[in-house]
Amino acid sequence: MKLASDNFLQEASAALNAPEKVARRNLLGQFLPLARDSAASKYGDFDALRAHMKRVRRHTSEHLSHYLQQFEEAAVQHGNQVHFVADAEQLNSKVLSICQAHSARRVAKGKSMVTEETGLNELLLKAGLEVLETDLGEYIIQQAGETPSHIVGPAFHKSLAEIRQLFLDKHKLGERGLETASEVVEEARGILREQFLAADVGIIGANALVAEHGTSMLVTNEGNGDLCANLPPVLIVCTTFERLLPRAEDAMALQRLLVRSATGQPQTCYTSFYSGPRREDDPDGPLETHIILLDNKRSDILASDYREILDCIRCGACLNHCPIYIGVGGHPYGWVYPGPMGSVLTPLLTSLEQAHALPNACTSCGRCAEVCPANIPLPDLLRDLRQDESVQRIKPARWRHGLRLHAWLLRHPALYQRFTGWAMRLLGWLGKRRGAFRRMPFASGWTGQRDFPAPEGGGTFMGQYAARRRRGVRRG
Repeated sequence: MKLASDNFLQEASAALNAPEKVARRNLLGQFLPLARDSAASKYGDFDALRAHMKRVRRHTSEHLSHYLQQFEEAAVQHGNQVHFVADAEQLNSKVLSICQAHSARRVAKGKSMVTEETGLNELLLKAGLEVLETDLGEYIIQQAGETPSHIVGPAFHKSLAEIRQLFLDKHKLGERGLETASEVVEEARGILREQFLAADVGIIGANALVAEHGTSMLVTNEGNGDLCANLPPVLIVCTTFERLLPRAEDAMALQRLLVRSATGQPQTCYTSFYSGPRREDDPDGPLETHIILLDNKRSDILASDYREILDCIRCGACLNHCPIYIGVGGHPYGWVYPGPMGSVLTPLLTSLEQAHALPNACTSCGRCAEVCPANIPLPDLLRDLRQDESVQRIKPARWRHGLRLHAWLLRHPALYQRFTGWAMRLLGWLGKRRGAFRRMPFASGWTGQRDFPAPEGGGTFMGQYAARRRRGVRRG
C-alpha cells in the first residue's frame, strides 16, 4: 500500500502556505477545545468517567474471546448474520458478495471510517454500483473528489463559498442563490432523501457493540445513519472488534464521553441501537442485516505494547488540541486517521517504514493525553514508535558504534562531564565569530533544517556550578 504520508513534510509545508485554510484551522483550534472543556466541566466528575471506561475497556480486551462469542450468539438470535474477516480485502469482498446476491445497484453509506480504511467505495464503484456518502461532510468531499481532513468533521477544511460553488457545479438545479449555510444544507437534504429511498443496500459503522444484547450503537447528529439502516432492504454494519463492550450501560458511558469530547455537546442528536432485521410487527427496518467484524492487524496490536491505541473512541479531541494538526490540517497525514491518534494508528495498521514521518510530527506538548477521553498515553506511544523507527533506520555501523560510545560515556559521569566541557569550549571558540554552525559533522539531521547555536564559551552548567561553589567556599 502506497501512503500519501510518505510526503508528509512536503504536504505540511504546502498546507502552511495556504493563509485562508490556516486561518480556518486556527479558528477551529480555538473554538473546539473551548467547547470540549465547557461540556466536560458541566458533566461533573468527567475524569472519573474516563477512568471507569478505561477499566471497562481493559476488562473487555482481557476477556475478548468470551465477549465476542456472547455478542455473536445474541446477534444471531436477533436474526443478524455475523461475519469475521481478517483484512481489508476480505471485508470488501464480503460486502460486494452481499450486494451482488441481492442484485443491488445503489448503496447509501453512513459515515464509516472502517470502510475508508479498506477502500470499500473504490471497489464497489469498479464493480458498477452507485455509492453515495450520506453524512453531509462525507457527501461534500465525495462530490469534490477529496479525502476527509478530520475524523469528526470531514469537510472542516472547506469554506461555505467553496461548498456553495461545488453544489452549483454538481447539482443541475438551475439558477439559485445558495447564499446561506441553511440553503446549502436544505439542498443537500433534498438530494440525499431521494437516494435514501432508492437505495438497495445501506452501509453504516458502529461506535459500540453490546455483547449482552448483540446490538450495535451508532451516534450521529444528522440522522443519516438511521435512514441508511432502516430504509434499504439490506443493512451491512462494518466495524471492528475493539468496539465491543459488555453491557448497554457501558455503551452509554462511552457515548457521554464521546459527544462531549467530539463536539462539546451534552447529548448528541441521535443515539441509535440496532438489534437486527425487521420483525413481523415492526413498521420499518431492513429485511436482512449483516454485521462484519474486521481485524486488519488489530489482533497484533492487542498483543503488543501499543494495545492502548485500540481504546480510541474516534472523538477527534486529540486532533483539536494538537498544534501540529491545527497547523497543517488532516490531509498531509496521508491516510484515514490524522492527528496524534493517526500518527500512532497508521504506522501500526500499515507500516512504520512508510509512515515514519507521522510519529515525528509531534511537539511532545502532551495536550492530546490531557484531553483524551480514553486516557490513552499518546505521547508515550509516539515516543516508542520514534524509538522503533530509529532502530529500523539506523543501518550504518558508525551510528551503532556512536550510540554504544554515548551509552558508555553516560555510565561514567565524571568522564562525560570532562568530555562535554572540552567540547563546549571548542565549539564556543569555533563558533564565536558567527554564533552558530550551518553544518556540523554527525549532526546533519539538525543542520539540514536549522542552524546549530554555538555555545557561549563559558563551559558547561555543571562546570560553572562547581566553580561558583569553589569560590563560595573560599570566601567563607
